[in-house]
Amino acid sequence: MTLSTVLIAAIPFVLSLASRTNQAIAPCAVTSVFTLLLSADFERAALAWFIGMLIAIVAIRERLRLISFWP
Repeated sequence: MTLSTVLIAAIPFVLSLASRTNQAIAPCAVTSVFTLLLSADFERAALAWFIGMLIAIVAIRERLRLISFWP
């Protein structure tokens, strides 16, 4: 496992830290850990990473919606 693998797997967790509430941090951390644990099988790791990214993107969208008047 290389450093780039760990950094890519941690992207959902790092993005969730920028969310408005703390509700997205734990699920994103869990999906990042699952991504690292399942990294031997690409399809399973990609699914866990994608779910984490969806959670993080929705959390960041909610924060941006409050900052600006983005619908």
